[in-house]
Amino acid sequence: MIVAFSISPATGDAEGGVAEAVAAAVRVVRESGLPHETNAMFTNIEGEWDEVMDVVKRAVDVVAAVSPRVSLVLKADVRPGRTGEMTAKLERLEQALDQS
Repeated sequence: MIVAFSISPATGDAEGGVAEAVAAAVRVVRESGLPHETNAMFTNIEGEWDEVMDVVKRAVDVVAAVSPRVSLVLKADVRPGRTGEMTAKLERLEQALDQS
């Protein structure tokens, strides 16, 4: 499965920034060893249901340690038996674009 998620604390630092809390969440993802990528809006992670959801929960927990309220947006592509889909989906898209 692939999960795209975004975590943000409800409160920021003295200037309203959330970068430190978000960095702590991304660190959890990177240390998980699962395939992942982070962009300006979301972090994508791929793996089995239990391992992906465990990483998401731990990422929420580190943000909750610095904020009394946490916002989580999550979108999942659940496709049992498939692996490597983070790159394979993009490859299929590029092939379709090349055929146009």
